[in-house]
Amino acid sequence: MASDEPRRGWKVLRSDYVIETPYLRLRRDHVELPSGQRIEDYFVRESRGFAVVFALTPDERVVLVRQYKHGIAAGVLELPAGALDEGESPERCARRELAEETGYVGDAPEAEYVRSFVTDPTNSDSRLHLFLVRNARRLVEQDLDVTEDIAVEFATLDELRDHVRNGTIEVSSHVACIYVMLERMARL
Repeated sequence: MASDEPRRGWKVLRSDYVIETPYLRLRRDHVELPSGQRIEDYFVRESRGFAVVFALTPDERVVLVRQYKHGIAAGVLELPAGALDEGESPERCARRELAEETGYVGDAPEAEYVRSFVTDPTNSDSRLHLFLVRNARRLVEQDLDVTEDIAVEFATLDELRDHVRNGTIEVSSHVACIYVMLERMARL
């Protein structure tokens, strides 16, 4: 962090939860800014975070999922991903979500941690954890949540690069993950 960057935090005077469901936890903070000004309704989405999986098959195709996302009322193409369950590690979540959403499992007992991202620091405490799974093979049946209807697709590394460049893959967190992985694999 550069020495001239702001580092002062906000003082939380009071917090309460306005929504607490399995899908959303929304906290209302009453805060005092470093200037002394008070804000009475600053909302923060709380999250345990989520894992995103860059899974490569033995022939170096990337496993993708196409599914409907209600927030935008449209289907999207993205990497397999999902929210961490209570007490679950990001690595365990990555392996579980890959298997549940796609039926694919890697040949190593653990997914390889790549890096983490802050997803929306203005209004959320969520972090995304990116993992690499090599030699992914279809070994189990999909086990979808009630809200999921997922079609599994594949792309070569070159096709994947084209998907993020032309907007076929448009979910920003997944675009960032893909670019990190393509750079890591020297395929930009």
